[in-house]
Amino acid sequence: MTTEAKKKPFSLPPLLTTQFFGAFNDNAFKMIITLIGIAAVKDQGEFAQQEVTRNVMIALTLPLMIGSIPAMVYGDRVSKRSLIVWTKFAEVCLMALGAFTLWWQPEGWSPFVVLVGMGLQSAMFAPGKYGLLPEVLDSDQLTSANGKLEAASFLAIILGTVIGGLLLDVFKGVAGEGGALTFVWIAGAILTIFSVVGYFAALRIPKVPPSGGGDPAKVIFKTAWSTIRGDRILALATLGTIAFWSIATLLGQDMMIYGKNVLGFSDTLSGLPFAVFAIGVGAGSLLAGRISRGRIETGLVPLGAIGLALATAIMGATVPDRIGTMLLMLVLGVSSGFIVVPLNALVQWRAPAACRGAVIAFINMVSFAGMMLGNFGCTWLSAAGLSSAGILLAVATVTFIATIWAIWLLPEALLRLLMVIVANTLYRVRILGADRMPKQGGAMLVPNHVSFLDGLFLLAATDRPIRFVVEQHWYERPLLKPFMKALGVIPISATGGPKVVLRALRDAGKALDDGEVVCLFAEGEISRMGSTLPFRDGLKRIIKGRNAPIIPMHLDRIYGSLGSSRLGRLQWLPTKIPCPVTVSFGEPMTNDAQPEEVRVAVEHLAENASQVRADELHPLHVAFVKSVRRGPWRHCLGDSQGKKLSRSASLAGAIVMARRLRSRWADQQHVGIMMPPSIAGALVAFAASMSGRTSVSLNYTVGLAAMTSAVRQAGLQSVVTSRVFLENLPPEMLEGLEGVELILMEDLMDGVGRWERLSCMLRGLFLPMGMLERACGAKRRVARDDVAAILFSSGSTGEPKGIVLTHKNLQSNCDAIAQVLPSDRSDKLVGVLPMFHSFGNLALWYSVGQGAGIVFHPNPLDAAAVGHLVASHAATVLIATPTFLQLYNRRCEPGQFGSLRLVLTGAEKLTDDLADAFAERFGLRPIQGYGATECSPAIAVCAPGYRAPGFYQSGSRRGSVGRPMPGVIVKIVDPDTHEPLPIGKPGMILVSGANVMQGYLGREDLTAKAMHDGCYITGDIGRIDADGFLYLTDRLSRFSKIGGEMVPHGVIEENLQACSEQADRVFAVCGVADERKGERIAVLTTLAEAEVPDLLSKMSKRGLPALFLPRANQFVYVNELPLLGTGKLDLRRVKEVAAEAAATS
Repeated sequence: MTTEAKKKPFSLPPLLTTQFFGAFNDNAFKMIITLIGIAAVKDQGEFAQQEVTRNVMIALTLPLMIGSIPAMVYGDRVSKRSLIVWTKFAEVCLMALGAFTLWWQPEGWSPFVVLVGMGLQSAMFAPGKYGLLPEVLDSDQLTSANGKLEAASFLAIILGTVIGGLLLDVFKGVAGEGGALTFVWIAGAILTIFSVVGYFAALRIPKVPPSGGGDPAKVIFKTAWSTIRGDRILALATLGTIAFWSIATLLGQDMMIYGKNVLGFSDTLSGLPFAVFAIGVGAGSLLAGRISRGRIETGLVPLGAIGLALATAIMGATVPDRIGTMLLMLVLGVSSGFIVVPLNALVQWRAPAACRGAVIAFINMVSFAGMMLGNFGCTWLSAAGLSSAGILLAVATVTFIATIWAIWLLPEALLRLLMVIVANTLYRVRILGADRMPKQGGAMLVPNHVSFLDGLFLLAATDRPIRFVVEQHWYERPLLKPFMKALGVIPISATGGPKVVLRALRDAGKALDDGEVVCLFAEGEISRMGSTLPFRDGLKRIIKGRNAPIIPMHLDRIYGSLGSSRLGRLQWLPTKIPCPVTVSFGEPMTNDAQPEEVRVAVEHLAENASQVRADELHPLHVAFVKSVRRGPWRHCLGDSQGKKLSRSASLAGAIVMARRLRSRWADQQHVGIMMPPSIAGALVAFAASMSGRTSVSLNYTVGLAAMTSAVRQAGLQSVVTSRVFLENLPPEMLEGLEGVELILMEDLMDGVGRWERLSCMLRGLFLPMGMLERACGAKRRVARDDVAAILFSSGSTGEPKGIVLTHKNLQSNCDAIAQVLPSDRSDKLVGVLPMFHSFGNLALWYSVGQGAGIVFHPNPLDAAAVGHLVASHAATVLIATPTFLQLYNRRCEPGQFGSLRLVLTGAEKLTDDLADAFAERFGLRPIQGYGATECSPAIAVCAPGYRAPGFYQSGSRRGSVGRPMPGVIVKIVDPDTHEPLPIGKPGMILVSGANVMQGYLGREDLTAKAMHDGCYITGDIGRIDADGFLYLTDRLSRFSKIGGEMVPHGVIEENLQACSEQADRVFAVCGVADERKGERIAVLTTLAEAEVPDLLSKMSKRGLPALFLPRANQFVYVNELPLLGTGKLDLRRVKEVAAEAAATS
């Protein structure tokens, strides 16, 4: 891989100052001479005035062209800094001589001699200023630096043009009527002072060595010419530069006459149109540098040419008034900036360092010839009878022709034009790691593939041409083929046979050998599921044996937008305008990298992009409020009692609640919520978020000790609950709430009238977000990094831990799920998991943020009511634990679940037997996700997959918990050393991403133990296959170390369950102390003791290691397994029961 060494920092201000005063003096002196000449022939008509203007232009331009010849010789022979200093000293002498000539014979020939000298001086100065930039700046800084240089130049042109006329008027006025030009020499003296300032600024430019040798002029000329001829891009840039300066000079000469004769400007203001033009050029130059973002963006050139032609045509055809003319001149200037900046940067970048000065001087020479052609062209058109307005129409015609010709020569420019427009209107493109792209030499780009516009975004990320490997049937499309050819696309056909494929792979390899950039979408097709598909082996075949690096790339936030496929449908609009897109470059990889390793690198880039995305997220309630405002009357909340609320009614209820809680929550940041899954519980959660409070949902199923601990740790002063709920709560649980104010929903909402609801609804629909939050009791704007919720662990392995989750953590997880499992306004989720359950909390915010509805039932174990809830509301998505699915499988009728399109499980392992049984009964196979409350909670999830004629994309694998969520990085490491393990090898699962918690409440020690290098240590053992699917083995804490071997409890449970042929869970395995081996297996079971011998016989035939086979005396018989309210095993109680049994045996 070939890269450029980073150059030392370079300060631009001295060069900008030097250039500014040089350009200012040129234009001020030229303006003074021009106006003196025009005044002398003012009675001879427009043609005479055009001739004077032409003569002045030629006096300056012809020396510029001639002076480019010695500039070619000395541009590389001497230091660019020395060249600048010498020419600036010459400028001081010329300005002093100019002051003298304005005193001696202001209307004679001597000022023209000075003008000729200024042209020669500028010709020698040009290769110094333009050649210096690529010697002191990296290529990604050239466009920005050129933009600033051009802006300084045209600002000087503006001021020089305007102030030149002003100085003439001022000193003519000083002399009075009798000696009109007596004191004009003072203007020359002022310009001399400015040139001295420029000279001293030049002395501050750092020294640089000469870039070339001492070749004779003939050799240098030949070298410059052959360099331009031998580089098609450089040759086209030269032609473009000539065309631009020819047209710009013609316009400049014509607009001076246009300003005086058509717009009626005085001598002082006759240069105003051109000054406005120069303002536009300066603005366009800076804008071009900004749009280019460190690249040389040639797509701006056709955009500028089209703008130049249109504005000129409108001005010539309509002859607008002064204001209209000024506006059009501004457009002309901006368009010109779009042309000149990328052309200058392109010339500097493409010209070899050893002859860069000569090339720039040669291009200057032919450009000055073009300028002279423009001068004579304006005169010829005037002599032909065209007015100054008619000349503008002629210029427009020529510009249109030149633009069409340029696009015909370089159709890639049109594609880059399209990319510039798209990337700066419909989209806002951010580029990460652009310096990882080699500046030259072959490189293989390997991005993810999520839309038909991916190629445009990749072109937007680099100024190097890219050759895409594209499916043959797209290449052959009549509308696309010309552009495909222009880009040098390499067609490949999966159905064309091995020879066709091998030929395409050889073509791609040869392009790499030739130093070109090749892009391969290694997935082979667009992902219709939002996750990265498996990479195919074509990558390995192309890159094998070549020196070109592999550059992994990632495109973020394009899925679901224009050109992508979401829910099986092609999207025709961006998700929003402008839609933010992040293009990430990864670290270069060697050519022996395997496709699956490159895929992992691409996925890791997704984490960086997700962090960028997370930094732009809003608090949770903002997505809810926006969905309300998009469709206020659509369904939002419902329950099993038949109650339904629209989005606007839900928002109004939440605001009413927040406003009534303001005084109660005034001095509290952490606010307790103890409610079952219900509409009221959802409204309290909305109210807490909008008021800037941290909601602490209490787990009312874990027992008194755990609840008391949670209340103490969170420092709760109040808990929002309901009277009906408390009546059904075990009385001893209330002991944990002693000293805490209980805010009862029935009392809180008592007396809410129609007008109160209506006023709150109007606030929610129309108030700016900050005002709405303050109306709800927030003390300041709620921020994405504020803590949104504290969810306590169940305490199954010790004291509950308070998991601190910010709005950013939770919202990033909601967005990631929406990418893999998208929903829309027609969906309704079933909310049976309580808010203290991480998946219950996620379900609420995900549904309302996506514009879907959610319907509640307070008891997930009430299978009959849950079945009725699904059927009566036509719910489409059910989220439940496998334990609850077992109940529904037994007690719900198949027809009740007929509206479901997705059943998602989590919190515990979904066995294949349960999944098969559920699918057989309801015709819908559940898919499982994997998460942890510390990760907000989703880490990985299976997806339904995508099917269409000719397509199948798998979203799940048997036994897998799915692929990691977009932006979530899963690493498999050695449990002891935390060193990464090879793909396919099981180890400890670490998780990183924007969804990872802030830490444990008040427990920095536990937080430190749970994190490693920014990754959350899950405590789970698993592996990832080559296609990115994650498989869980067990929790590290659910292993017993027996005889030096790690024995997984979960594996034993799964095999026992399979041998028992029971649908419900009937086993719980744990470890207990053993005097001889240190630890042994204990199995809690609800089976009858008589069934165990047959069970062990079946186990012995499953091929398991001997340590994995429990003995009959290791079974503990119980009436029911200890479970938490979430349906998960209560591991602490399991161990207690097993230990008690072991102690008595």
